[in-house]
Amino acid sequence: QAPLVESGGDSVQAGGSLRLSCELLQYTGRRKCMAWFRQAPGKEREGVASLNTRSGTTEYLDSVKGRFTISQDSAKRTLYLQMNSLKPEDTAMYYCAADRLWGCPSMTAVQARGGSAFFRYWGRGTQVTVSS
Repeated sequence: QAPLVESGGDSVQAGGSLRLSCELLQYTGRRKCMAWFRQAPGKEREGVASLNTRSGTTEYLDSVKGRFTISQDSAKRTLYLQMNSLKPEDTAMYYCAADRLWGCPSMTAVQARGGSAFFRYWGRGTQVTVSS
């Protein structure tokens, strides 16, 4: 079983909202970075948002700033991605990832080296489809 399990993906109209959830099934330590990634058909996987679970520091992909919010419920061992004002270009498979890191890598570093360079634990994804 994947160490992380995503849910909440759906088909929505442009302008709509969704909240994705990622349940952490396997212990990865208190100090960790968790993140959401997405991959659209024919495109590279890209980092969307990250959260340092110890400091609470977040970072977002420029195109989702102001629309998406990453958060956690540590008691429920769950990561969330609240997505508002969805656009057709947000259509993708969304994955969550986690690893024991002292701090989250920058989105620039993630884009340059890929998410697998930093995160060892991944879910299997949940599909988000936004129609115009």
